[in-house]
Amino acid sequence: QLQLVESGGGSVQPGGSLRLSCAASGLSLDKYALGWFRQAPGKGREGVSCITGSDGKNDNITYYGESVKGRFTISRDNAKNTVYLQMNSLKPEDTAVYYCGVHIHPRCRDDISEYDHWGRGTQVTVSS
Repeated sequence: QLQLVESGGGSVQPGGSLRLSCAASGLSLDKYALGWFRQAPGKGREGVSCITGSDGKNDNITYYGESVKGRFTISRDNAKNTVYLQMNSLKPEDTAVYYCGVHIHPRCRDDISEYDHWGRGTQVTVSS
């Protein structure tokens, strides 16, 4: 059974950096799209970034939400079955619980409901 475990969250000051990790077990994820999402208090879950899986045509294409472009970088290490989110120049509005999700298909999807498996999340707090 697929399990996803996020780590790397914490509290940082504005302008700081964090690197989130999401380690998977129970299923090899190299062929599947992996996404990072976040949910701030009182708000719905939103997509942050996604990286496509390996299908021999469009491997490891990355997508970002407008609010994080140029600051966040998604990457994956298929050998470690892990996806990362490097977050730089953090802002207070980045404060949220961050989740990783897997879509059992190589392509990323805009519709969050199409992500089939989720981790439990890791808290990121950006505050002075």
